[in-house]
Amino acid sequence: VVNTEKLFSYGTLRYESVQLSNFGRKLHGAVDSLPGFGMSKVKIKDSSVIAASGEDEHPIITYTGKSTDSVDGMVFEISPEELKKADSYEVEDYKRIQVKLTSGIFAWVYVHVESIELLS
Repeated sequence: VVNTEKLFSYGTLRYESVQLSNFGRKLHGAVDSLPGFGMSKVKIKDSSVIAASGEDEHPIITYTGKSTDSVDGMVFEISPEELKKADSYEVEDYKRIQVKLTSGIFAWVYVHVESIELLS
């Protein structure tokens, strides 16, 4: 059994172009959602990230704690090596944490670095 990590993506990691440039393959995922978080935008300054995604504004999520807030996305199964590649793709505004999705699955997700303080 290959050791896999689950990654919840609500943004550009769902794009085939971004997956191919980061992982060299297209990911297959399942639809899921993350309760208690709200979505906003962050301005990207890293030119390689803008080139891969085709966008200079990426969605970012912040913890709100409100049960009415929910972020829709996809859960992908990736290798630990691919998770490291995803880490290097995400700019410093993002921090990876483990969360429980609506389905009950535990997955990694990139959240706004400032919401880490709210969670701790």
